[in-house]
Amino acid sequence: MNTVARTITDAEWAETRRAGLAVGAQLARDAGGVEGVLLGYQKRLLRSTSEHAVTICEKSRRIGATWGVASDAALTAAAVKSAGGMDVFYIGYNKEMAREFIDVCGMWAKSFEQAASEVQEFVFDDGDPDSNIQAFRIRFASGFEIIALPSRPRSLRGMQGFVILDEAAFHDDLDAMMKAALALLMWGGRVLVISTHYGVANAFNKLIEDARAGRKPYHVEKYDFDDALKDGLYQRICLVTGKEWSPEAEAKWRAEIVASYGDDADEELFCVPSEGGGIYLARALIEARMVLDAPVLRLSRPAEFTFLPKEHREADILAWCKEHLEPLLKKLDPERQHAFGQDFARNLDLSVLLPIEIGKTLRRTVPFWIEMSNIPFEQQKQVLFYLCDGLPRFVGGKMDASGNGAYLAEVAAQKYGPLRIEQVKMSTEWYLENFPPLKGAFEEGSILLPKDADGIDDLATVQTIKGVPRVPDVRTKGADGKKRHGDLAIALVLAYAQTRSDLIEFAYRPASPEALPEENGIFGDQEGDGMWRTPLGARLRGGI
Repeated sequence: MNTVARTITDAEWAETRRAGLAVGAQLARDAGGVEGVLLGYQKRLLRSTSEHAVTICEKSRRIGATWGVASDAALTAAAVKSAGGMDVFYIGYNKEMAREFIDVCGMWAKSFEQAASEVQEFVFDDGDPDSNIQAFRIRFASGFEIIALPSRPRSLRGMQGFVILDEAAFHDDLDAMMKAALALLMWGGRVLVISTHYGVANAFNKLIEDARAGRKPYHVEKYDFDDALKDGLYQRICLVTGKEWSPEAEAKWRAEIVASYGDDADEELFCVPSEGGGIYLARALIEARMVLDAPVLRLSRPAEFTFLPKEHREADILAWCKEHLEPLLKKLDPERQHAFGQDFARNLDLSVLLPIEIGKTLRRTVPFWIEMSNIPFEQQKQVLFYLCDGLPRFVGGKMDASGNGAYLAEVAAQKYGPLRIEQVKMSTEWYLENFPPLKGAFEEGSILLPKDADGIDDLATVQTIKGVPRVPDVRTKGADGKKRHGDLAIALVLAYAQTRSDLIEFAYRPASPEALPEENGIFGDQEGDGMWRTPLGARLRGGI
């Protein structure tokens, strides 16, 4: 018999939440408060946050660690300043987490019989007149309050108190959130960073590694699924749900939970950040292919460069190309075919331009790549054309034509012809088709790249999300402090895909720049010149 799932109403959901909070409140009253109701690992976490300015907690999923932290938040905000009281700022990565945390804090406040307001929803002012940030709070008679804020660094500007960053691995910019939170330590604040893992390349795992290596003065706590079970997690579940506990029942339940997570159990339950499950390319594998002592060219200009006169911008970039790019182009093997890929960005991320060589044994080699930051559209075009004109046996490229990248991809196709330049609209289907061959090249050792730490980080961000390898919507920070979004990974998969395409070579190359058609359109701009010009390279020689 087929059944149709019924959508739960808001009223039913609210009633379910009230029932759950009521059970927690009853437990707190019956057990005599925090010491009686909290399990061992929850108590240890609270002791850690009281003894250390910054505590990092890596944990199993759904063991109630944050539920225990809410009791600490309620006690902290309810206390007067002389007793260590202060404001508490909770920051999750979505609105639902914020509301749930505030609800639990309200439950604890009532259990402690502290004078506190009802949960209030309000518009938080972070100083940006264009923002409309929904937040939640509870006010206490002590004068302090618990506020649940969005994951935006400026939300903490000018604040003072205890900051809780929940599920930190899933915040868009954990580095920026940490920078904002740490500012609160100067006047006696505290910071708790708590999360399950989300891969070895994630900023949360790097934070833990820095702390354990002594590079950061942070205290680390770890509570995995078995730690929680030993401290009575399943016994507590049985108490709440009315089931009978026994060692045999717990063992069976544990096995079922572990099996339900499958390959993700290590990361989700046992605090082992994934290397090859969610992470698509293992860092060790990437490093094994980064063997070339070759440069990474980084081109950046200040904001005012965009508004310099055209001739100044062009002269500046031309000089840069001749000094940095031309010597590398001259070193390329004139007998081998060359292609490229580009991941375009204008402001927020990096624009990466990556040439690739097809070797005699079909091994692909990336001789160098170019990272452009805050470079105007026209000057990115200038660098792109300089590269393409200098690549021996140029067989084309694939370019990210999503968003603003569509302009550069289009003018490149106009100059070099649509047979050589593919304007790619990135999609799940495209990723599914083109990432696996690239991964195979890494595994077979048929691709080589320059050694670069930021490049490793970019490639390691690729994850399998709902069965599709792609770069998640999480930004990292490079050695130069600039934000990165897996930019090299996208440029590389585009370039490698081009080397697997039907490659076309052309019969001629202009003898001098003066022989090129005008760059300002396919129609001449000289007086009387109304003839349509055939795109450069329209005469075919053949392909492979």
